[in-house]
Amino acid sequence: MVDTVSLLQDMALLEQLLSYLPYAPIGVLGILLFIQLYYIYFVYGKLAFYSIKSFREAPQQPPVSVVICAHNEEENLKSFLPQLLEQDYPLFEVVLVDDCSDDDTKWILKEFSSKYPERLKVVEIKEHIRLKHTKKFALTMGIKAAKHEHLVFTDADCQPASPLWLAEIVGAFSPEKEIVLGYSPYFKQKGFLNKLIRFETAHTAMSYLSYALKGNAYMGVGRNLAYTKSLFYKGKGFNKHMHIKSGDDDLFVNHNATNTNVNIAIHADAHIRSVPKKTWKSYYKQKARHSGASTRYKSKHKGMLATQLLSALLFYLALIVCFVLYPDLWYIPLGIYIVRLLSQLFIFNRIYTKLIVRDLLIWFPLLDVLYYFYICINGLFNRGKKQTSW
Repeated sequence: MVDTVSLLQDMALLEQLLSYLPYAPIGVLGILLFIQLYYIYFVYGKLAFYSIKSFREAPQQPPVSVVICAHNEEENLKSFLPQLLEQDYPLFEVVLVDDCSDDDTKWILKEFSSKYPERLKVVEIKEHIRLKHTKKFALTMGIKAAKHEHLVFTDADCQPASPLWLAEIVGAFSPEKEIVLGYSPYFKQKGFLNKLIRFETAHTAMSYLSYALKGNAYMGVGRNLAYTKSLFYKGKGFNKHMHIKSGDDDLFVNHNATNTNVNIAIHADAHIRSVPKKTWKSYYKQKARHSGASTRYKSKHKGMLATQLLSALLFYLALIVCFVLYPDLWYIPLGIYIVRLLSQLFIFNRIYTKLIVRDLLIWFPLLDVLYYFYICINGLFNRGKKQTSW
């Protein structure tokens, strides 16, 4: 008798649970919301409430080598190299690696060398018929040619935000800090593609800077990055990933960062702007090249980034499913979406102010959706591709 009553009670409970099963997508959407809120408040919140520091008045200003690789960059060198050579810093050199250029780069560098004989050092790599190399080889040659312990990296198409850029980046070094992560936005231009590129760049920076503040740095961007020569040699340079095209910046940081040896420099004077891609095709190729490196991150970093990316993508998919399946309960998924959106705007407004991209906030709802779907599709098709050249 007791067993019969217990069985009936269990069946009633099961029936009650099954009655809620058709509403499971709403439950899934709620779970995804909480995962997203964790990243918004407890990860990105680190950067949102971070007080920006200026390092230009650091007590020590060690001599520094700025390393740049250039391949057919004659126009960019004309435009941006003078601003790098004329930084307001007591002692520095610019090591320019001319990597197999077949334009007028060689002659332009000769002109600059005559004007800045004590400051510009040119390393020329000539093309070999049989041997092909990646940018990492060129960077290694530049690092070997550099005469100073502290190294700062940027690209030929980059423009410092101010003459104090170098002072801000180098000032962030200390005996404990061997890596300095900077921020490199793209120039603001007309067109929706430019908005998406700048949004993606800001989102990437928001992520790697926030994790660095949490003592869990996983990447940096080579357009504005610094580390010591001794760390480079201690970590055996790029040996672990010399065979792939990308990763001279993010993989180096991923393999060599600890919870104590990384600092960030994001004062407005520490920014360095870069020339963005002009077409969707060129932007797709750029992101395809970058996606290959992420497969070689440490397992813990791949896990945390995948959770953030997939939870956001699934959030939008679950949102659509809920609107389709429950038209009479439209206010529930809408409310969940609004909670996430308002949380994002609250936190991201503070971050975008620091990164000087607040103009993107008005486009945020659309850009956020495009970002996750575009990045996921790009990564899905390109993560396994072999990459062997610049």
